[in-house]
Amino acid sequence: MVACAWLIAGSSVALARAPVMLQGFYWDVPSPAAGDKLAPWWWDQLASEAEELGRSGFTSVWIPPVLKGASGGFSVGYDPFDDYDLGSKDQRGTVPTRYGTREQLERSVAVMRANGLAVYVDLVLNHRNGDPGNYTFAYNGAGGVPGTGRFPKSAKDFHPNVPQDPDVPADIASFGRDVAHVNGARIGEGLKDSVDWMTRALDVQGYRLDYVKGISCTWLMSLLREGSRRDKFAVAEFWDGDDKAVADYVQSCMAGCVSAFDFPLRYLLRDMCRANGSFDMRRLHRGGFTGRDASHSVTFVDNHDTIREDPVPNKAIAYACILTSEGTPCVFYQDYSVRPGCLGLKPDIDRLIAIRNTFDATATRERWKDDDVFVYERTRDGQPALLVGLNDSPSVSRTVTPATGWGPGVILHDYTGHAPDVATGDYGVITLTVPANSDGHGYVCYAPAGRKLIVPPPASYTVTQVYEGAADLDIPPVGIKPVTPVRVFATGLTAMKAELFLSRTDWTVRTRVRLRALGPDGRTLGALLVRRGSRTAALRVTALRTGWYSFDLQASSLPAGRRALPYRLRVTYAAPKRL
Repeated sequence: MVACAWLIAGSSVALARAPVMLQGFYWDVPSPAAGDKLAPWWWDQLASEAEELGRSGFTSVWIPPVLKGASGGFSVGYDPFDDYDLGSKDQRGTVPTRYGTREQLERSVAVMRANGLAVYVDLVLNHRNGDPGNYTFAYNGAGGVPGTGRFPKSAKDFHPNVPQDPDVPADIASFGRDVAHVNGARIGEGLKDSVDWMTRALDVQGYRLDYVKGISCTWLMSLLREGSRRDKFAVAEFWDGDDKAVADYVQSCMAGCVSAFDFPLRYLLRDMCRANGSFDMRRLHRGGFTGRDASHSVTFVDNHDTIREDPVPNKAIAYACILTSEGTPCVFYQDYSVRPGCLGLKPDIDRLIAIRNTFDATATRERWKDDDVFVYERTRDGQPALLVGLNDSPSVSRTVTPATGWGPGVILHDYTGHAPDVATGDYGVITLTVPANSDGHGYVCYAPAGRKLIVPPPASYTVTQVYEGAADLDIPPVGIKPVTPVRVFATGLTAMKAELFLSRTDWTVRTRVRLRALGPDGRTLGALLVRRGSRTAALRVTALRTGWYSFDLQASSLPAGRRALPYRLRVTYAAPKRL
């Protein structure tokens, strides 16, 4: 099996950390757009927690779908409507999505990046929702003009109006108008363009792919190998309890260009946590898709779907398993958070993340297994790093005598705090007691005593977010009246760069476009005048204090017949680590 890389923090350079993903939402998070006026906007909530998430050891956050849904402010995102509305158009009864506005979303991503977190956006590509009943979709353009928005769709873009696409794994569910990615009139290329636009707008590092069983593998591979999507991390929701089926999808259908959630292992963990001691713990050895292909496996215990339909009880032991094993573990926000309506496993999970980081390991060796207890040793370069014991009995502790890779006379400490120290005997054999699985705490994590649990500090990254102005987008083109396409929330005493891209082929010698940067107080920090022959269109300024900085544009002496000019404004900046 392939190990997950992790970094060790030196005095001045932060290297890798053990990858741990957070699913950063749950179903029906409270929202002002859904009627809860006292609730925070979710994008702001995630930004406010980003610093603590980075310190706790999370390395990435999977955020919910970002597009405006057909059910407007009540949508959780899985009924996508407009591919160019991130919470910036007045459609479906609301400007913001359930989670907030485009501006709040961009700030949330920037703050998470400042705290070293990769951001993975949930892509719902299988279907579209919200047509008037005829498979036809039309959207507002800039300024709210109906029917002028980019990427309208027709009946010929959807099944069953055209033949089924090739290489679709198993399209057996209907969640809306079924997209014909290959055989549709133009929707396949249009979706690629819109995902490209969204990726540039937010500066995200990867994707969670919803319901891939309904999507052509041929088309999906092309999506992930082109444009700004190229080489991004992607994890697929191939919902199947057969580990061979998941492996075949990843390795054959998708040629290894995606990871996949380990549903087979999740079902094993669910059965273990439900069985009240009658589960055969031997089944965990090399269980699930992770046992076949750990390098492409994302392990999890519950998510926004499973917790509503088939929840795992007493789940701390399940998290102990995935956080001390191979694969990339994904923690569910509703399990982790201590906020109202959440399970509050943060103390247990934070400690397990610290154990994962402190005791670097690349491989697993089974050391003891019977009906009730499974003990495995995590190793690196053949040397022991961590010994983990799991006991599924809710009422009886178990004492077992596994061998270990340590020699005799080594004092081992349980870094979970659930059991006393033990000493290795002859040949490294130990006698350890795994406590009863009361409230899910039937687990131990032993390693040589005297170590301090550490989580290496996260790196901090800038973002480069792109704002595109055009009549058919959510931001208007530039004309003779000033437009302010962007505000960014930058941290103090950092550099900002704004790069302006326009087609100047038909400009006259008098045509000008002015780009200006303004501080939180509205004062001009710098300006740039772009002419037909200008060699550069980059403006560099310094954010003097933390706050909102805006960039505005204004044109003069437009070419004949032109009332406005489309453009791209690419802004690079550093957000603060906390709001």
